[in-house]
Amino acid sequence: MSKIDPELKKKLLKESQAPFKGLRRILWVAFSGSAFLGLLIMLSRIASGTELQQNNLLIQLGACIVFPSLLIFDRNKD
Repeated sequence: MSKIDPELKKKLLKESQAPFKGLRRILWVAFSGSAFLGLLIMLSRIASGTELQQNNLLIQLGACIVFPSLLIFDRNKD
């Protein structure tokens, strides 16, 4: 009945169940990289003797935990 290739149909069905998965993964990688770079800069400022607010450091640490976790949870379950 259907003239659609079974592989294409399977791919389209998978995409309809998890739309924009590729875009989400790119964003999680970008946000993770940004969080780790920010943490590196904060740690270098602490090492140089500059005083930082503790809540800024905690926010940066939280971002370094949350974004890679989202990337791991968003991976393929195949």
